[in-house]
Amino acid sequence: MSVHFHKGELEAQQQFGDGSDPDARAETLAQRLFKSAIDDETAYFIEGQSFFFIASADAQGNCDCSFKGIGEQGSPCLQVLDSKTVVFPDYSGNGLFNTLGNILVNPNVGLLFVDFSNALRIRLNGRAEVIEDMSEHQTTWPKAKRLIKIKVATIYPNCSRNIPKLEKSIATNKGGEQW
Repeated sequence: MSVHFHKGELEAQQQFGDGSDPDARAETLAQRLFKSAIDDETAYFIEGQSFFFIASADAQGNCDCSFKGIGEQGSPCLQVLDSKTVVFPDYSGNGLFNTLGNILVNPNVGLLFVDFSNALRIRLNGRAEVIEDMSEHQTTWPKAKRLIKIKVATIYPNCSRNIPKLEKSIATNKGGEQW
């Protein structure tokens, strides 16, 4: 049994994959792709993104996905503190506290960084905690209410084959008004 893939993923690889041995294929993929620490090249990539998506779930496994982007002019949306730790600011939002609430009861999160201009993406999975002390990052994110710190479990590239190349997109509602 693979360390990186659970039973359902291995079953899906066998059922929907190319017919090769899923355990052997999974181990080959894991050795080639999965890392447990952020290297310099990956740090440069994720710190250079202007947004990312964060997936979280409550204690019962009910999922949520949120968008996190630059909240203050010129501030990064995320910083790599070391090879195993990233931090990003939490700003006032709609008042639902979906992500924060999920982290309080289930710290497992997934981050997805997508560069649509160059068709690149990276996934980062880890354990999050809410940090109330802003003293170390107050100058970077002066309007942030708190920080989310994530300890990296795995980080890996994601297939870039089907990433659309987007230069500019303006979403509109049914009435043609911009969102």
